[in-house]
Amino acid sequence: MKVLRCLSLAPVAMGWGRVFCRLNSRGGRPPTPLGARILTNPEDIFQHNMWDHVQWTEEAKEEARQKTNENSSSRIPSEEQGKYDTDACKYWDSFYERHQDRFFKDRKWLFLEFPELLPSGPGGRATEERECGPQTPCPEPGGFGKDRKMGQQAPSHQPIDPLTIEGQQSCYRDWKDPVEAARQISSFPGEHAPFRILEVGCGAGNSVFPIVNSIKHTGAFVYCCDFSSRAVQLVKDHPDYDQSLCHAFVQDICDEVASFPFPPLSLDVILLVFVLSSIHPERVQGVVNRLSEFLKPGGIFLFRDHGRYDLSQLRFKKGRCLSDNFYTRGDGTCVYFFTKDEVHSLFSNAGLEEIQNLEDRRIQVNRAKKIVMYRVWMQSKYRKTLPAPS
Repeated sequence: MKVLRCLSLAPVAMGWGRVFCRLNSRGGRPPTPLGARILTNPEDIFQHNMWDHVQWTEEAKEEARQKTNENSSSRIPSEEQGKYDTDACKYWDSFYERHQDRFFKDRKWLFLEFPELLPSGPGGRATEERECGPQTPCPEPGGFGKDRKMGQQAPSHQPIDPLTIEGQQSCYRDWKDPVEAARQISSFPGEHAPFRILEVGCGAGNSVFPIVNSIKHTGAFVYCCDFSSRAVQLVKDHPDYDQSLCHAFVQDICDEVASFPFPPLSLDVILLVFVLSSIHPERVQGVVNRLSEFLKPGGIFLFRDHGRYDLSQLRFKKGRCLSDNFYTRGDGTCVYFFTKDEVHSLFSNAGLEEIQNLEDRRIQVNRAKKIVMYRVWMQSKYRKTLPAPS
């Protein structure tokens, strides 16, 4: 069985040497919250499944750069690249036809890292919770530095609802003529919900159903979309799918003229988990710009995706690279690996305010097989600013 040699671990591992690694999944997410477990003794590496805040040495960074330079040195010819964009839906339909709902596990970690998914008030999250979440231990001072912005209160999800008369007068005045805006608002799924969530790229529902099962009796409503019709059908066929709580629909978010089943300025939260990385990097900014139009003032993007030099990037073979840090897998699906600066540019260019933007570096361990995997993910929260007082 093939294995990969992992990058050298940093001083937090006290000089622990290079190890052999193997990647056994595309992503996934451990149940341990960010900042909860630090490896201080390399002999303890197999005591837990996950270790947080792994720092890289300059040597390790250079080794990662060399690996990516090597696997991107031979690229797919430009005349063959178009199909990975135009036929992306076909590739993802084939993926879900083959794997059904068995490939990814339910993301029960969502509420640890993204407590903003729960509405404030009765039945929802506490109104005075810390940004690190009700269940998430905050790291000691210095654990996250300025990136974590510890102590900052989570944003309130009770801005003026733009679907009320008062909301139209307040929120639409800076967007367009209120009369025209009001005319565009008609009956739509979840119209009476005080709190609305959209998950983009819902797949088979591994985020949707943990959310749906947590928002019952709160009055909240969830929209979820995917451009794979097969994936959306899997969501609708799920025993927990409830049209009074959730609306699943097929959507190509790269389509600049496609309509959504809800009006602008109507969403409290937009969840983007391992979805923007599947889009051609030249189209991602337009996607974020368009999606931001649907957030209420004070609404928030919650983002998690692949980070630069993650083991899954380093293990790509030559001939799978489409462009810098953008690859296609053997099944035709694509993946991009972000940096923190790139993530910040995407959301700030859309006029959004940074709440959190961090690089989640971890050691992931298979204790039974004595396998160590060096993982990098990006995790961010960006808020739509409130209109300036008139």
